[in-house]
Amino acid sequence: MSGPISSDEDTIAFIGGGNMARSLVGGMVARGTDPACIQVAEPVEALRDALSRDFGVRVHADAIDAVVGAATWVFAVKPQVMRTVCEGLAAHARDAHPLAVSIAAGITTAQLSAWLGGSTAVVRSMPNTPALLGAGVTGLYANAAVDAAGRARAEALLATAGETVWITDEALMDAVTAVSGSGPAYAFLLAEAMEDAARAQGLPADAARRLVLQTLLGAARMLTESGEAPAELRRRVTSPGGTTQAAIEAFEAGGLRRLVAEAVAAATVRGRELSATND
Repeated sequence: MSGPISSDEDTIAFIGGGNMARSLVGGMVARGTDPACIQVAEPVEALRDALSRDFGVRVHADAIDAVVGAATWVFAVKPQVMRTVCEGLAAHARDAHPLAVSIAAGITTAQLSAWLGGSTAVVRSMPNTPALLGAGVTGLYANAAVDAAGRARAEALLATAGETVWITDEALMDAVTAVSGSGPAYAFLLAEAMEDAARAQGLPADAARRLVLQTLLGAARMLTESGEAPAELRRRVTSPGGTTQAAIEAFEAGGLRRLVAEAVAAATVRGRELSATND
């Protein structure tokens, strides 16, 4: 995990102070970044007040005020308003030459750079919701204008939310979004279905919930800590002719792999559509 971003290196401006921005700000402060180096633009007064109160960062109602003196601009706004926000900052970006980091799905580095006036160093990132717990994973892609120092700054920032993975082909960022960005919802859906099935077999609701949640948590830890491939772990727990084999055969007969492939493909296509609608 990368260390704190030093207060004398640069000031970071967050444009947008919602949940994901809050998780990154909290992670940075927890790892030693000086709150005075963080400026946040957020139009909702209650969110601004909470950020100032909880982390001691400087807050502003307008983006143009937050980016003054900042070398890194983190865009944490909805994709639908990204163009308007960027174009409002373009004149300042042409003079300031910031590193722009986007956490918005479906917005390409070319789009962001153009909206900021062109020739902007842009890192496109896709964190996921476990970042709110410091347990996320973020895919990162840097355009050609980002130098080694810029990559290091972006990685230090996103590493406060969990693991980071660099992608060399931007076209694959839509697949990153489909796998890890949207992926937590797939696990939540599985948990929901398992709880329903457990209750259908007669288990009380509270017992079903505890059994399912701890099972998924334990399985996730085995996946991340054992170093073994998922297929190998599955084989080890599947005794020939046993209960697990019966369940796995039902999953396979029902086309689980095909459904997962179709779901990830659909999310990937939707990511590309978001890019197209924002041109």
